[in-house]
Amino acid sequence: MDLDPKPIPEFLALQRDEVAPPNLQGFFLEFEDFWERRLWHQLTQVLLKFYENPESAPQRIPIYKHFVLSFSDKINQLRFVTLGLSAARESKDNDEALEFLTTIATKVNKPTSKDAYVYATVEVARVKLLLADMEGARKALDEAEKNLETFDSVESIVHASFYRVNADYYNAKLEFAAYYKNALLYLACVNVADLSQMEQQERAYNLAIAALLGESIYNFGELLLHPILDSLKDTEHSWLRDLLFAFNAGNLTRFHGLSGHFSKQPLLEGRSSFLREKLCLSALTEAVFRRPPHDRALSFATILEETRVFPEEVEHLLMRALSLGLVRGSIDQVAEVARISWVQPKVLDKEQIENMKQRLMEWDGSVNKLGNWMESRLVAGA
Repeated sequence: MDLDPKPIPEFLALQRDEVAPPNLQGFFLEFEDFWERRLWHQLTQVLLKFYENPESAPQRIPIYKHFVLSFSDKINQLRFVTLGLSAARESKDNDEALEFLTTIATKVNKPTSKDAYVYATVEVARVKLLLADMEGARKALDEAEKNLETFDSVESIVHASFYRVNADYYNAKLEFAAYYKNALLYLACVNVADLSQMEQQERAYNLAIAALLGESIYNFGELLLHPILDSLKDTEHSWLRDLLFAFNAGNLTRFHGLSGHFSKQPLLEGRSSFLREKLCLSALTEAVFRRPPHDRALSFATILEETRVFPEEVEHLLMRALSLGLVRGSIDQVAEVARISWVQPKVLDKEQIENMKQRLMEWDGSVNKLGNWMESRLVAGA
């Protein structure tokens, strides 16, 4: 990054008078004032405000190269990287951006600024993803993660950046469970309302696909409760949101009504048999969940009715549910009965909450009857 040969006051004056739009010219007076008085914190803050203004885009790289680099060692290194990332977005192409970001990462690779190094390294990984360098991106992300694990604490923007790019890597690799985990961790680090509507919808769409196709994801209640899912309402992808709730409730009728949309998403269309099994497992757990704990011995005939699998598939479905930890219990092959002692908790919709309310009322009634019976026996005995 070559520095402009002009003295800094002359450079700032030129940028102010000949390049900056009128509404940004005041920033340059503050730049020079804080720089001359060596008020590095105040200078950093005003620079961050300048770089956040969309109209500053044409000036970000020259100001970074000639001005910011001249005092880079005197300011907070995480803020220095933030300014560098903003400047890098104005690069002419991804190759130039990669060179720009690699230089920044190298500059802050010091024991005292490891958080800034991680932040820059993650951005290097992001650009490598854009260049389809999957191996290079993974190597950079692994290095960032290794450093993150050594921190006692770090600003949320660093964690958010790591989880965002890590999620994007797994999304590109179609590793749905890993994407799902990292995308939710990213959303936990940011205010969803600060994301653009387009980004919210993209995240919600990808999370919905990952929840459906993730081979280890059978409980996606965290997503169903997350406000980002509401970004799909009243859009062309609203059916995906409806499909998630149908899966959660094990609603086979609703699922079949929505399956016509699969042609819009080849990933779903190509995994229809897997989705059917996943739905049947959800229907099984829902059938168990609806029953009170003392009435969880399900005949194979009942399971057939609840899950609509073929008769020869019932035992396999039960064994699959047991192996995945969705239920606990035993199978009596001779009597053709499954005795379930535990079912994995799940997020409840309004209908499921109403069913639970009815079960609690029935339980309360049973307890009252037992109490009245015991009281009557005590009176009779007296």
